Amino acid sequence: MSQRVYITGLGMISALGNTVSEGFLSLSQSKTGIGKINHLTTRYKEEFLAGEINLSNKDLADLVKDSNPEYNRNTYLAMIAAKEAVIHSGIDTKDGLRTGLISSTTVAGMGITELYYKELFEKTDHLSVIDTHDCGYSTERIADYIGNVDYVTTISTACSSAANAIMLGCRMIKHGQLDRVVVGGVDALSKFTFNGFNTLMILDREWCKPFDENRKGLNLGEGAAFLVIEGEEALNKRQGKPLTEIIGYANANDAYHQTASSPEGYGATLAIQQALAMSGLNPSQVDYINMHGTGTPNNDLSEGMATVAVFGNQIPKFSSTKAYTGHTLAAAASIEAVISVLSLQHQTIFPNLNFTTPIASLNLTPIHELLKTPINIVLSNSFGFGGNCSSLLFKKV
Repeated sequence: MSQRVYITGLGMISALGNTVSEGFLSLSQSKTGIGKINHLTTRYKEEFLAGEINLSNKDLADLVKDSNPEYNRNTYLAMIAAKEAVIHSGIDTKDGLRTGLISSTTVAGMGITELYYKELFEKTDHLSVIDTHDCGYSTERIADYIGNVDYVTTISTACSSAANAIMLGCRMIKHGQLDRVVVGGVDALSKFTFNGFNTLMILDREWCKPFDENRKGLNLGEGAAFLVIEGEEALNKRQGKPLTEIIGYANANDAYHQTASSPEGYGATLAIQQALAMSGLNPSQVDYINMHGTGTPNNDLSEGMATVAVFGNQIPKFSSTKAYTGHTLAAAASIEAVISVLSLQHQTIFPNLNFTTPIASLNLTPIHELLKTPINIVLSNSFGFGGNCSSLLFKKV
């Protein structure tokens, strides 16, 4: 018999703050974390804004109480957020229940290896950094940090990565393979990502403006967020307290372009429709949509088209929170899952910052001021390069 799956723990570090509570305070004050770059060494330091965490790598090492020279920024961020989620949930990984860890990343150890790439052709001084480059490295370090983890894997599907980690965790619980799973994503800023997104000409030199007619692009960000999800049997056995129920999820791919979504939003439409079908809900029952909403011309138009295709003339209240955090790539879906849970807990929609003018062809207006309103169902969208589109549905408990 398929189990219900609940979120029982949250952990987050981002430009909004170093914990979930600090992040909530910034959201509640409509205070963006996007600003001048201080820690990343890049030629674009003075040209672009970013959602950078205001801590050096040494500061992060002090937080986890481990200054292992092999650890990179990605690893530290992941360890901090995952540990907060585990502590918040109250689970004991030594209690005999099967615990999994599914993390996601796109940057992985690139922030270190890119510093030594050129000299590796001539010297061997920094060959050890190669071992920290792959996507699974930070996941393995999280597992060591948490302890007593029975299953470990890593997902990398661009900006939908963490949503797919959440989905896989749910499926493994429902199929009886695990009792609970720590799920989420992490990405630190790197020169490679800045150079790549600048080459695509989708970076905004000012604060991004999701769903605005005059949007010019996105602001990059960094961060990590993890959630503890549990099957109802494990939750009841330890008499734990659920925060939110995960009632629907889906992944679809429009395979339109390597870096762009289809103009019609076919993949996004399918993901939303299939998530709703799984939940058994009608579109009219969705109270709020946390949009992917990057602020790029292509993404916002495509997601807007998908929203109209699914909801017609009854568009739920919606906003993008990327103008708070920047686009955190593989971590985006888990950061926005945490924000969605906070919306449900506090019956609050966090506003779409920097919005002034609706997109002319859509005429959709996001919530752009903090709004206290009844919320029972939240839809959270995450759409990645290559058309990899994922949608999650959360229900108040």
